Amino acid sequence: MSLSDGVSRDGFLGNQLMIDQPRSGSHRAGLDAVLLAAALPDGTTGQVVDLGAGVGVAGLAAAQRLPEANVTLVEIDPDLARLAEGNAALNDATAGRVRVVVADVLAPAAARRAAGLVDDLADHVIMNPPYHLADRGRSSPAPGRALAHALSTDAIDGWVRAAAAVLKPAGTLTVIFRADELPRLLSAIGSRFGSLALLPIHAHTDEPAHRLILRGRPQGRAPFRILPGLVLHADDGGFRPDVEAVLRGAGLPIVWW
Repeated sequence: MSLSDGVSRDGFLGNQLMIDQPRSGSHRAGLDAVLLAAALPDGTTGQVVDLGAGVGVAGLAAAQRLPEANVTLVEIDPDLARLAEGNAALNDATAGRVRVVVADVLAPAAARRAAGLVDDLADHVIMNPPYHLADRGRSSPAPGRALAHALSTDAIDGWVRAAAAVLKPAGTLTVIFRADELPRLLSAIGSRFGSLALLPIHAHTDEPAHRLILRGRPQGRAPFRILPGLVLHADDGGFRPDVEAVLRGAGLPIVWW
């Protein structure tokens, strides 16, 4: 793909991070990816694996802010994976610390490992699984968009299983997901992860949470925590100052544990 082939170049993190992504036909990265990256605490080091990375916004945003972290972007779509590779090279701050793996998160373990997504690879896994459940309404007729948005009813279990396999025993999992699908996410988490901390995300103060970020550790033992919610917009409709700071490259001001 080239910019003339229906690809736009967009700025993230106050234009510190430049991203080439399709103008249409698949999920365009936005606020969810930025919030997911910002959920990794300042000072995070080691290997970060972004499952279902798309064009790489979440993983590259993490690499931009965390200079001691290396990032692996995992994407099933070869076209998006090529864009992700280009995006890693496009940004000087992330070049040399990012690699791209073309792999199906839901593939059998042997196929996943053969693609390069091996067990005990990651110190941290971040993921933004497709969040429109296939049993809730119609999928998009565009294959790329459907792949990015639609999740079969039991697939979230496969995503969590893959994350557990890829993570080192002392690692962390961070997921952004639909708030109204929290029961399914927790069911998939099951006994694979503990020390769970949940951040509800609200568009406005008087509205229910529409997104959530969940963090956990393999076999963690700390009690489940529900944190004070993150409200995105002020009364005037603009982003609140703490959210604006995140959009310009700061981490979320959250103490998870």
